Amino acid sequence: MPRRLRLRVGNRSLRQLERREKEMMRDTHRTAGWRRVIKEGQRLAVAVSLAWSTIGTVSAGGIGLYEVGTADVGLASAGYGARAQDASTVLTNPAGMTRLAGTQVLAGAQLLYGDVDFSPGSGTSPGLGSNDGGNPIGWFPGGSFFITQQVSPGLTVGFGTAGNFGLAVKYDSSWAGRYYGQEGTLIGMSLLPSIAYKVNEQLSLGATVNAMFGIMKQQVAINNPGAFGRADGKLEVSDRDWGWGLNLGLLYEVDPATRLGLTWNSQVKLDFSASPDFSGLSPVLAAALASRGAFRANLDLGIYVPQGVMASVFHQVNDQWAILGSVGWQQWSKFGKVDIGITDTRNPASLTTDLDFKDTWHVALGGQYRISQPWLLNFGIAYDSAFQSGDIQSPLLPANSAWRFGVGVQNEIDRSFNWGLSAEYVYGGTLDLQKSGQVPLVLGGRGDVDGAYRSTGALFMAANFNWKF
Repeated sequence: MPRRLRLRVGNRSLRQLERREKEMMRDTHRTAGWRRVIKEGQRLAVAVSLAWSTIGTVSAGGIGLYEVGTADVGLASAGYGARAQDASTVLTNPAGMTRLAGTQVLAGAQLLYGDVDFSPGSGTSPGLGSNDGGNPIGWFPGGSFFITQQVSPGLTVGFGTAGNFGLAVKYDSSWAGRYYGQEGTLIGMSLLPSIAYKVNEQLSLGATVNAMFGIMKQQVAINNPGAFGRADGKLEVSDRDWGWGLNLGLLYEVDPATRLGLTWNSQVKLDFSASPDFSGLSPVLAAALASRGAFRANLDLGIYVPQGVMASVFHQVNDQWAILGSVGWQQWSKFGKVDIGITDTRNPASLTTDLDFKDTWHVALGGQYRISQPWLLNFGIAYDSAFQSGDIQSPLLPANSAWRFGVGVQNEIDRSFNWGLSAEYVYGGTLDLQKSGQVPLVLGGRGDVDGAYRSTGALFMAANFNWKF
């Protein structure tokens, strides 16, 4: 039989070249697929970021959130920086990305209902009326998006977008506290490019740049003294700004069943400033404000999204049970938030008032129970201390200390896809509001507001979808 002829080009056989060509084609398809994932991810990230511009939130730990539509909602944030079971670790602890193989994508959707109805008390000035303002929060949507890519066994990169900071409220125009606040929006939306490195089998380190886009808007009614039959005037300020921060994370795996997480988030400065926009003023008040240069003023409304530290733990007790916990601190005393308004329209010397906040503490405990091979049950409870002292200082920030109660499930369809549903109730209790006007209402002051936000709370409902490539 004749021998099979083997054609060589250089030192490679034709068969080797064909095999190499096939491998190159597979690599090309894989790269194209990855580019499609990135492209779709970028589109979804933009969509999620835009959706967050309409969000209103109520929470404890100041006005920071742990809820962004991920499985952490069902855990009430327990084990926040140590869980590292999906791509949301980009936000919670970037060092946890080293535990995620290949490419992983998470999309989270969330719906919030906030209930903070105000009840005017007998100490409220009669001239302010008895309108309770309605529910200033109500229903709002939200969400998040995260993606991680394992570059090598020791190096992983990621990206995420989420809005876990802010508050938005809007009262009826004639509510009793209108001279202290009618409408307020303060929202921070973050873009989170991240990197993580596995130092050894136990220790991983991670870092995230927090590029935060802030939106601020405030509106308050102005008393028009002596202008019988004239409606209230209005003062409004608004601005948008970018701020920058850094999140650092450490993940230490004591053994395959136990890991510890430690995270630090730097403060982010949002340097808001705006010229006041007045409308509906009486001629007398307009002249008084003009004489003091109020129409040409530029108000410094800058704030600091506070820095924070959190320690977390995850321990797999056995094949069915795992326990999770976390303890954290946030520096709300450096927040620097200001209120706008005119204390005395006869002598409008100032348009802003500083608020004095306190640092907050956070503690959470939760668990995971493997119901069956595809089903995992999450549950948790958490507490955040108060960031406002005594009586609520501003009706635009009807939030303080709170308890969180969460429950959720995750279902693993196969190794490449799982989904989950979660719910969490945040109970804020009763918040007193007592504001004393320095000048009587009939003389142009803001009057006295006495009352309470009774049985305040918020309900989060979330769904998350996870892909692995």
